[in-house]
Amino acid sequence: MPSARPEALDRTALVRRVLIGLFFANLAVVVAKLLVGLATRSLSVLGDALHSSVDALNNLIALVVVRVAARAPDEDHPYGHGKFETLGALAIVGFLSVTSFELTRGALTRLIGVHPAPIASDMQLAVLVAGLGVNGLVAWYEHRRGRELASELLLSDAAHTRSDVYITTGVIVGLLLARRGWWWADPALALVIAALIVRVAYKITQRTVPILVDERALPPTEIQSVAEGVTGVRGAYDIRSRGGAQIRYAEVTIAVDRNTNVAAAHAIADEVEHRLKHDLRVNEVTVHVEPC
Repeated sequence: MPSARPEALDRTALVRRVLIGLFFANLAVVVAKLLVGLATRSLSVLGDALHSSVDALNNLIALVVVRVAARAPDEDHPYGHGKFETLGALAIVGFLSVTSFELTRGALTRLIGVHPAPIASDMQLAVLVAGLGVNGLVAWYEHRRGRELASELLLSDAAHTRSDVYITTGVIVGLLLARRGWWWADPALALVIAALIVRVAYKITQRTVPILVDERALPPTEIQSVAEGVTGVRGAYDIRSRGGAQIRYAEVTIAVDRNTNVAAAHAIADEVEHRLKHDLRVNEVTVHVEPC
């Protein structure tokens, strides 16, 4: 089996390093929220803890996924294994869906009858505020590194973590309202949290599905314009592209003068390939040459 490319190994090591750090940060937040939720018997806090636990679980799964995605192309995967990372990002949607369903079910059950309002102490509220700060830093850092490393997995998980910031803010507000005896505030906020989770899942789906189904990565007119700008190219057609932020593939057929010899036609094709890689940031290009 061929080994992975050096740049792929470097990128994988950087992504894994980010994920390991995030796992321990998320785990600390989960433990803190879980302890507060159990102490106060607050449904919204427990839901928030469950939502945060998905972040920690995603980090563990991602550590495996990015290693697989970095493997070099082989006989069964001639285009490489990059989509495994995108598939891992889509798997996050499944976890979010389960979280949202369980939270909604618990909130509706709580709203059916009157229940004592959860009461949180000042210390417990301080713990939640500290967790809120950690979530904010994690989301910011993960999003920045995801853009730098062109990692769909990090970007998707950052979106999930960012939702924790909004959710925890709502939970804290709910606990403050509960101090005034508004028992319904906790399950009502749990429903809002569930809706926010669904929104995050939808956004992740919007970004990952086009890559998995090979939606075009670039408008054909852009590829055509660059190709036809090369001296010797009389036309460009049968244009295809696919890929995502990490890697893009393009395929184009160019028409050259029928009297052009093989060496000259090959040089023209090489120039088209170079231009597409340089101007449109395409990683892999296949150029077919047809005489006209």
